[in-house]
Amino acid sequence: MSGQRVREGYSGTGPGAITPDGCAVELYRRLPVGDEPDVIAAAVPAGASILELGCGVGRVTHPLIERGFEVTAVDESAQMLEHVRGARTVRGAIESLDLGEERFDVVLLASFLVHAGDHRVRDGLLHTCRKHVGDGGAVLIQREGADYHQNLPRERTYPQGHTVRIVSAEPVGDGVDSVLAEYIFDDARWTQTFRSRELSKEWFEGYLEAAGLAVDRYLTDDGIWVRAVPV
Repeated sequence: MSGQRVREGYSGTGPGAITPDGCAVELYRRLPVGDEPDVIAAAVPAGASILELGCGVGRVTHPLIERGFEVTAVDESAQMLEHVRGARTVRGAIESLDLGEERFDVVLLASFLVHAGDHRVRDGLLHTCRKHVGDGGAVLIQREGADYHQNLPRERTYPQGHTVRIVSAEPVGDGVDSVLAEYIFDDARWTQTFRSRELSKEWFEGYLEAAGLAVDRYLTDDGIWVRAVPV
């Protein structure tokens, strides 16, 4: 983990390498892709250039490449990036990313990263999105569902046989919760503890505006996926 920052309030347990934000590399290699590539592909032009922020092991990257998109994949973890295939990879902190004059048709900020507990980190993430989206381009952001921090514990068992359980969301001050998640497979179990800030629609849109972005439209009925554009 040399060169990666230690993050207060973030941790993980389970087999294999754990990144400083609590993500288990082997877990993310196992997790199947959901509807993310379909949502993304329906919201942007075919063959668009995509800057994927927080790509992990390429769970979403690889289906996007298969659909003909040109992907630059960014992650802070070298251990995650080792598993990305077919994309240009960049290792670094997203909130301070600077690719010079490069601009992309699409900037992708998934995995609920916009809910970072630290205001400076969230603002940095959105600044990176605005800096690297081209004229006429779009920023696609994935938000938490409305009940993410409520009605806990709750769990979902997937067709592949594994179970994801959100165990608890405990307040730690300043509107931030410490969230504990469990991932249970027949032969292994992982946990991740991370910080998350609930964002109302109004707060979310306000932070976008401060970064020079505005909602173009909500892509899903539940408001989880958002298409934003530069202003």
